[in-house]
Amino acid sequence: MIKWPGSIGRHTKDKDGKTKYIASTQMEPTDARRAFPCFDEPALKAEYTITLVADKGLTCLSNMDVVSEKEVESKMSGGKKNAVTFNKTPLMSSYLLAFIVGELNYVETKSFRVPIRVYATPDKDIELGRFSLDLAAKTLAFYEKEFDSDFPLPKMDMVGVPDFSAGAMENWGLITYRVVDLLFDEKTSGASTKERVAEVVQHELAHQWFGNLVTMDFWDGLWLNEGFATWMSWYSCNKFYPEWKIWQSFVIGDLQNALSLDSLRSSHPIEVPVKRADEVNQIFDAISYSKGSCVLRMISRYLGEQTFLEGIRRYIKKHAYGNTKTEDLWAALSDASGKPVENIMDVWTKYVGYPVVTVTENEGSNTIHVTQNRFLRTGDVKPEEDKTLYPIFLGLRTKDGVNEDVTLSGREADFEIPSKDFFKLNADHSGTYRTSYTPARLEKLGKAAKDGLLSVEDRAGMIADAGALASSGYQKTSSILSLLKSFSGESEFVVWDELLTRISAIRSAWVFEDQKTKDALKAFQRTLVSRKAHQKGWTFGENENHVQAQFKALLFGSAGLSGDEKIVKAAQDMFKDFAAGNKKAIHPNIRGSVYAIALQNGGDAEYDAILNEYKTAKDADERNTALRSLGRAKGEKLIKRTLALPLSDDVKGQDVYLPIAGLRSDKEGIEALWQYLQTNWDALNKKCPASLGMLSTIVQICTAGFVSEEQLKEVRDWFKEKSTKGFDRALEQSLDSIRAKASWLKRDTGDVEAWLAENGYLSKSGDKL
Repeated sequence: MIKWPGSIGRHTKDKDGKTKYIASTQMEPTDARRAFPCFDEPALKAEYTITLVADKGLTCLSNMDVVSEKEVESKMSGGKKNAVTFNKTPLMSSYLLAFIVGELNYVETKSFRVPIRVYATPDKDIELGRFSLDLAAKTLAFYEKEFDSDFPLPKMDMVGVPDFSAGAMENWGLITYRVVDLLFDEKTSGASTKERVAEVVQHELAHQWFGNLVTMDFWDGLWLNEGFATWMSWYSCNKFYPEWKIWQSFVIGDLQNALSLDSLRSSHPIEVPVKRADEVNQIFDAISYSKGSCVLRMISRYLGEQTFLEGIRRYIKKHAYGNTKTEDLWAALSDASGKPVENIMDVWTKYVGYPVVTVTENEGSNTIHVTQNRFLRTGDVKPEEDKTLYPIFLGLRTKDGVNEDVTLSGREADFEIPSKDFFKLNADHSGTYRTSYTPARLEKLGKAAKDGLLSVEDRAGMIADAGALASSGYQKTSSILSLLKSFSGESEFVVWDELLTRISAIRSAWVFEDQKTKDALKAFQRTLVSRKAHQKGWTFGENENHVQAQFKALLFGSAGLSGDEKIVKAAQDMFKDFAAGNKKAIHPNIRGSVYAIALQNGGDAEYDAILNEYKTAKDADERNTALRSLGRAKGEKLIKRTLALPLSDDVKGQDVYLPIAGLRSDKEGIEALWQYLQTNWDALNKKCPASLGMLSTIVQICTAGFVSEEQLKEVRDWFKEKSTKGFDRALEQSLDSIRAKASWLKRDTGDVEAWLAENGYLSKSGDKL
């Protein structure tokens, strides 16, 4: 399942505005027991025969194909209805059972061995399902070959559900999606949306084997489903679209998501003990998905991709229609490789956290000293928290290439290197850890980046590590600011993406500081990005390169939102033309940025135009972009209007977090979010029950923007009087995040102001230059 920050009774409106209903199930993790009496645990597999009784003319779907239909008398209404019976399922877990009843259209392909259909409600253009449909046919054929295992069901249906709290769900043979993750229009959506749709479709299809055919024994093994499906979606996407350079994006995406969450005390092991049903929803997070996929990427690099996949084939063949534990996967990989995989990997899944590897250089020899310790974002690791020793693949890059055999298995060790002129650990950042170098070595690595000695992944990962280490006190924030400045000539999208992410992290931590310092940081961002943004431009050709399109969009948005006058003027001109009725005035790649810039520099008129676009646009991606942008509006009146949206009838339950997430970009929005949460707590609980997982997202959005110990205490004290069942883990993670920023500010406020002054963004007295 793709989980977002349920489950019957979705509704939509037809073309005449009349409300129509669709019944759609969401059983995972523990709701099958609410639908019918059953032993609702993953290990207790059974065969199911489903019959759905519904009004004539409605489409009925379940996991299997239809075996018979007949007319029956309804005892409740007295009228005639259709009884649709489906073929018996294979042996399967109860959480994968699904059924849907509603008015649905479909497109179909028979280019795969079994028929594949994409369904959507009649208010949607079903032809927009062609991209996902064709991709599904190619992906199923690809997976059958890679897994040496046939897809065992007689059909594959994929359905866009109008209101769906999960992003997508891998029900065997009947996958459900948010509409925005299934239907795709090349004319109205940008490159990043296309990539997202491809990733989600390939993720859910990977589950048909990893999760559905072979299922974890219990929820503490959730990562076996989600970690693998995530890794497989990246692997297959890279095979289908090599020009997208997916593995480069992995380093700034899944790897950083995993390292960020796992740097908190309130994180959890990949294999996390689950004691209550309400705890299950809380582990559909960056640990199960992203860290799980990172660990698999790490072992696949160690074994070699083809050996790794051979192990997967043996795992599937041995355990088909059964249940497994993590050690079963390690055993299959050991069998295929002849290497002691369990001894190497067990610690990575059974223990919380990850190490920071500190590198120093021994005088008088070509050797380095490497030490591992627990890494925490708060920078206050206690001795009892630093007992786990990880087997670390150091991936030593030198001018001679990459040595993948260098491994640190204890606390510390010395390693010989060919030369101290150039070396770097964690080549391509395939290891799940941070690396800390001396300032002198970091400066040399910055030069090596300019000299072309580092891969794109190395450069992006090095920036990510430096930013994380600065925020936790291993380095000064001035060091990362200098490093970011030195990368102004960088040419690659993912490096710039990470670079701007790290600037954003600093600005977010400093959001409650004095205005002069905030303006100086904004000016630094503008100075860094503007030249590159102007150079790349913001027009898009008909056959625009996929990566370059995202690069242009990133630079345009960053420069415009940091006050670049030329780009602000361009965005305002586009928006004016758009608001006057020219829907092609804004290219889909920069639609969100143009909206945000217009709102940041506008008022009621801009807000009304974007809100109207949300209410009237036919395409789900267009509507989501508009709704997400409204949080960028400034001023008390418009902030209040935005905060009124989540609980209104205008916003679906699945989208409650979209309009308010953008309010975290400034002090006024963060304070308003906290007041909103307190005032509307009962209503939010009603619309977003903790059992669906959405409340966790809302709590984090409304609290994690804070940066001080005083604010931390206020949030903690308020929740003492509330039941936190169902989101207690998310709340603790939010509090940890606040605590980390508070410590960062205490350490480095003066350091940052001094750097800004020395580099011409502040006068020595604190005035912005």
